[in-house]
Parts: sequence; C-alpha cells; structure tokens
Amino acid sequence: MAEQEKYEESELYRIRHSTAHVMAQAVLAIFPEAKYTIGPPVENGFYYDFDLPRTLTPDDLKKIQKKMRKTLSQKHTFDKRVLSADEAREIFKDQPYKLELIDGLEDGGYDEYGNKLDETPDISIYTHDDFVDLCRGPHVESTEQINPKALKLMNVAGAYWRGDENNKQLQRIYGTIWKSKQELDDYLWQLEEAKKRDHRKLGKELDIFTFDEEVGPGLPLWLPNGAVIIEELEQLAKQMERDAGYDQVRSPHLTKEDLFMRSGHLPYYAESMYPPMEMEGANYYIKPMNCPMHHKIFAARQHSYRDLPIRLSEYGTCYRYEKSGELFGLMRVRSMQMNDAHIYCSEEQFEEEFMAVIDLYLKYFEIFGIDKYIMRFSTHSKEGLGKKYVDNEALWEKTEEMVRKAMKNGGVNYVEVEDEAAFYGPKIDVQVWSAIGKEFTLATNQVDFAVPPKFDLNFINAQGEEETPLCIHRAPLSTHERMVGFLIEHYAGAFPVWLSPVQATIIPITDSHLDYAYDMLKKLKKAGIRAEVASDSSRMNAKIRKAQKQKVPYMLIVGDAELEAGAVALRKRDGEDKGAIPVDEFIDIAKQAIADRAQP
Repeated sequence: MAEQEKYEESELYRIRHSTAHVMAQAVLAIFPEAKYTIGPPVENGFYYDFDLPRTLTPDDLKKIQKKMRKTLSQKHTFDKRVLSADEAREIFKDQPYKLELIDGLEDGGYDEYGNKLDETPDISIYTHDDFVDLCRGPHVESTEQINPKALKLMNVAGAYWRGDENNKQLQRIYGTIWKSKQELDDYLWQLEEAKKRDHRKLGKELDIFTFDEEVGPGLPLWLPNGAVIIEELEQLAKQMERDAGYDQVRSPHLTKEDLFMRSGHLPYYAESMYPPMEMEGANYYIKPMNCPMHHKIFAARQHSYRDLPIRLSEYGTCYRYEKSGELFGLMRVRSMQMNDAHIYCSEEQFEEEFMAVIDLYLKYFEIFGIDKYIMRFSTHSKEGLGKKYVDNEALWEKTEEMVRKAMKNGGVNYVEVEDEAAFYGPKIDVQVWSAIGKEFTLATNQVDFAVPPKFDLNFINAQGEEETPLCIHRAPLSTHERMVGFLIEHYAGAFPVWLSPVQATIIPITDSHLDYAYDMLKKLKKAGIRAEVASDSSRMNAKIRKAQKQKVPYMLIVGDAELEAGAVALRKRDGEDKGAIPVDEFIDIAKQAIADRAQP
C-alpha cells in the first residue's frame, strides 16, 4: 500500500481533518460573513480556505487558535448524515462555494477541483457542536480524541479557488496538530532547524553557489568552495566505480533530433526539453539525459556474452526545462551534473547487477551518515500504456517481477508505488531523511527493456546468436546539484573534513607570526590539506569567530610559544580546545580524518 494511502487511513489523518472543521467553526464565529470552501488534511497538518471581508493578521490567528482550543477542550461528537442535494442546498444556501461543490457532486461526481471521480459519492455532512460542513470524512468520533495542546496555527497564504488563477483568490490558513504536545514541539523544532539549515541560505553564507539573472534562472554558478565539494564527490564516485568495474565515457552536450526520436524521449519527454536549434538543415537538442549517447557508445563495436556486463559511467552536464515556478535552489534546476551510468547485461546477470547498484547506495549512505531511507519501487499502470508508458504489457509484467524477485532475494525492504515508473521500465527511487528528519528524493535505479531494441543493441550469446541486453540506468548520487543541496542541509554546512572546502584556517595572533603561518600553510598544502591563513587585521578572537561561522573544521592558532616549539594550538569548530600539538601530529590527525571520510 502506498504511503499516502496509509496516511489517509491513519488516526492522525482523521484528527487533522476534524481539526480543520474546528478551525472553520472558529473563523465563522469571529467572521460571521465569511464564506468557507474546503479544508483537507495535508502531510504535516491541515488547511482551510476562506473568502473573508479583510486580510487576516497574526493577531487574528491567535484569536482563532484560542477559540479552537476552547472547543477542543469540550466534548463534541462528529456526526455524519447522508442527504439529498436539495437538502444540502438548503443548509448551505448562504455559502456559494458549498453550493458549487454540491452541483458538482450531483452532476456526476466531481471533486473540489473539478476532477471526475471514479464513482458518484453520497452527499454527506458532518456536524459537531453548532457547526456543519459538507464533507465525505473521515473524522474522529469526538473532540475528546484531539489534544488542544498539540495544536498550532502556522500562517496564512493566498490560494485560488479550485487552484485556478482565473477564480477568486482566497485566504488559506495552515495549521498543524499532533497526538501529543511533545510531537508538536519536535515538529516545530524541526521547522526551525530546517530554516537554519536551508541550503539556499547556507549556500550563500558559505560561498558555495549563486544564481544570476543574466545567466538565467535555474542555472547555478559554482563558486570555488562549491567546486571543491563537487570535485570531492566526483572523486569518491569514480573511486567506487573503478572498484565496481565501471568504464568512464564522455559524450557531447547536444545531438540531432533523430537520436531522441529513436530513443522515444521526444514523444514522452518533449515538455522537459529545451527547444531545438536548427543548423545545416537539421534540428539539434541540448541533451536532457545521457542514455541515448551511451547506447551509441555500446553499439560502437560488437560484444560477446563474455564482455558483459558492460558498465558505462559519465560525469556530464544535462539540461532540462523546469517551469519557473518549480525551480527551487539546487533541488530543482535546469542545468545538472549527472552522476550517471548505464549497465548492459543479460537477463541471467540482471539480479546480480541490479542488487550491486542497491549495495552501492548503501555504501554511500554509510559514508554520508544517512540512517533512514526507503526504496520506492515504481511500476506502470495499464491505463497509461501507449501514452505515459511503452505499450508492451507482457514486458512490463516480466520486468517488474524481475525487480521484485531481486529485491526480495536481497532482503531489501521496499514499498511498491503504481503509476510512477519511467516510460521505458520500472525503477527504484530512494527517499532519504537528513539528520533532522527532512525527506529528500536522491538516488534512482531504473530498468530499461524498451529502448535497447530501438537502437539494435545486441551481443553474441553462448549459442552464437544475437541477443538484446537489458539496460540498468542508475544515479546513486542523484545530480551533484541535488546532492550538494541535501548535504548542506544534512550537515548544516559543517561538512566532514574530507568535504570541507577549507579544512584548516591558520590564525596568527599578531602580524609578527605571519611568516610562520605561511610556512605552515605550505606544509599543509604539500600534505594535501586545504588550508588558508587568516591574514586580515582583525583580532584573534574575531578571526576564530569568522572561521567558526564558515564551518572550518580546524583552527590552528600560532603565537610565540607555537613558533618556538614548531607547534600549533588546535581548536575545533565545535569549540573543543586541544591545546598545543606538533605540526606533524596535526597533519596526521587531519589526513586520517580525510582518508576515513569520517563524520563531523
């Protein structure tokens, strides 16, 4: 069962739905002339949309919340009644938005956004205290099941009726409620911590990346600090791929239209591609993915079954057109550096190769300190065949069963989600949680049964016959953009030593210690440690605070005593003062932390 379906069947979902009704009741008590619309539960709370006589203020939210808590402290049951459309119209005769919803339900079953439902539902109302709402439910039995101390109204935002910008703009009040006050406190802490860790904020403060309107939205510029992080990630990936038997390849940034027509990407993916350029009578597209190029590389020579599996990896840049409103820092961009590879194998080799990719994910999770993750197995839907998916039901069922078998044999826990596959085959998407419990989508592992035949890819099997290989698309580090964004938030900018753009800052107490500081800088750089000298004219404590703010792992303070002893006074960014140690001892400490890729 999908996670959303589980949530919709949970007690917490019913609590939030019921609390949305209590909020609507409170708003109408304060604003009797208000028109109320819909109020569903959402991932971490609920909202309700209102047409109000004036703009709400923070003081209004306090009054609404106070009235809600009073209602929740009393005993009111949530009573359901099924009724006719005419009866419903009489109850809501002064509520135009409810009347519109009733019309939609009566005219064949349309939801609040005008989408046709699978079947025409009953028209029902829920009543608690003196408040009545048009609603399908579900709700808790009584307000006694809702903890008023676990409630908080969060903010007000604008929202168009039925999500249509041609309709009137309403005011949407967001709230959150949990089963206990402790859960509420934990959630509010997480929100505050997430603000501090926001990769857009820290990315600017730590000089990692920037955007510029003259360059274009969604096209990040990597500053020197960001380039260091990307280089370290790439070196890590290349090392792990060499160990796993991958071969590095490279491909151009653009190609003729015919290639994407042959692969099938244009029919399914055109809206996410930049428009073509016409040159010498041919259309060229800037590439949104590497796979068609890799298919051509595989096809460049004949292969025997003895050559397989063939694993081709590339660190190229791809370009995808994301709508302006969907761009979000490094998480949704238009230019992306792909940690991309394609594995060509026989059916007999599939399970081993597929699970080797899953094992690669787990190694990365250990390196980055990712403790919580979910493997989402995305399958096709029969209704999407020929439209959203390649039209071959037999191959879909066969390939999906191969993935299920591999995951079960490998003892990997997963959730299965229908209608989220790639157009050419099923896939595993990996959801991970950062150190503060924020969810991200990172890695992907996709099976392609459809495109290799289009490129006439084959190998000579043991019987001397041509056979089409399966292709596994994998990107265990996602794009570098999304991965760096995740890591910034995961580590709150305090990267482990191996990833830190500056690993040590040498802080001379006075200008008379600058020569010693620069001699030490040469020694650290020779040892492979990224270091800098704080040579500005500010005081030592100000230099220390600046290095801490920049999340530098090591601060090396040098004065007369250190100069005489050939030592450094080592202070860590968490404030721990290790005192004076020989320079060579510090170099050994830093090199060991880098080699181990130790957590902060």
